[in-house]
Amino acid sequence: MRAVRTVDGEFTVVEVDEPDPADGEVVIDIAATGICGSDLHLQGFGIPVTFGHECAGHLADGTPVAIQPLMHCGACDRCLDGQTHLCRNGSATMYGIARDGGMADRLVVDASCLIPLPDGVPVADACLVEPLAVAQHAANSAGAESGQRVLVVGGGMVGLACVATFRAAGADVDLSARHDHQVAAGESLGAGTAAVGEYDIVVDAAGTGSAVATAIDHARPGAVLSVPAVYWEPLTIPNAAMLVVKEIRMQPSYTYGHHHGVREVDEAAALLADCPELAEAVITHRFGLDDAPEAFRVAADRAAGAIKVVLEP
Repeated sequence: MRAVRTVDGEFTVVEVDEPDPADGEVVIDIAATGICGSDLHLQGFGIPVTFGHECAGHLADGTPVAIQPLMHCGACDRCLDGQTHLCRNGSATMYGIARDGGMADRLVVDASCLIPLPDGVPVADACLVEPLAVAQHAANSAGAESGQRVLVVGGGMVGLACVATFRAAGADVDLSARHDHQVAAGESLGAGTAAVGEYDIVVDAAGTGSAVATAIDHARPGAVLSVPAVYWEPLTIPNAAMLVVKEIRMQPSYTYGHHHGVREVDEAAALLADCPELAEAVITHRFGLDDAPEAFRVAADRAAGAIKVVLEP
């Protein structure tokens, strides 16, 4: 079957053996897999597996599902404390990074990773459940609630997903984005498109020093700085002193787990059903699996209009 891996540092479609499920595993016929910004960053790392951790497809009986690519061990101290997002073994088991992922015709996953789709969620859009769960965890960990003012800095997939999750919590959300198409997407999701005044929660969804600086400038004293972004380079913040002066509480937000006993991936799936305009706003391109190299080129060119680029076998 076909799969997308890196060959000599380039994203390439290769032929691999059909997956062979072990006990407790199921085979998914992949319908859609999103290209994540982390995939682009990992291009040169020489990862020897199939890419793709944002994926959805069908079980053998035709049931549509999304996939949680992290397997929480359930046995470490963090899992036993209910903090599965901090599982000591989770990242080492992630499909698409440590194990073969969903940029392929089929994928084998542990049955615990299946996410049932609510009625009305097309399987072709359900690859958004995973990045939406990242944003859901950001909103939950930041303590988002009704009546707060929230500024999201960064108009990529995670930033726009944060617009949706923080608004679902009842917050009044503004978006600070670099590109016109990102601003338009945020506006279609109900966000204000200019940073005005001070905010109770500021969100760095871009992962840059300039984004953090903007967030700090607009944070009220005692605000929460939520960080669902990943810093791939050393971070320099020109106004870092104000982080101390304002006693801003920095809340990193890594992947997703459980919140009040509910999997955040299931919260994300429910929100996708309640917010069907999200898929229309963020999925800008769809490519067949054979066109994966071109899909990655488009995904890397944010200025040309790409937000979420999806591969469909």
